[in-house]
Amino acid sequence: MTKSNILVCVTQQKNCERLILHAAEIKNKLKADELHVIHVAKTNWNFLNNIKEGEAIEYLFSISKSLGANLMVLKSDDIEKTIADYAKKNSISYIIIGASPNNIIENNFYKVLKKLLKNIDIHVEAN
Repeated sequence: MTKSNILVCVTQQKNCERLILHAAEIKNKLKADELHVIHVAKTNWNFLNNIKEGEAIEYLFSISKSLGANLMVLKSDDIEKTIADYAKKNSISYIIIGASPNNIIENNFYKVLKKLLKNIDIHVEAN
């Protein structure tokens, strides 16, 4: 039996809660095994010194934990590759990302992820 896992990509904003809640619904609907939440920050970004962003990550961590998922925070200058590597390592079969600020569904982030992860279903959640 193949493992089926869901990954949701978040930023350091509290409104990413909607992505996590949507991912939990998808997990239940698809009867997936695990829910993963990931935030990849640029190497030089330090959210611990930014109270607002630090609080947002802490808030998203508590939402994730309440749904049985862990929020993984990684640092990398190649965000898409880091997410792709994480997805492959953790048998991810479905990824949820947010739409770009202009609600462009197939943004550059989506296109790069889709190129790196050809066999994984990627869903863009509109704002």
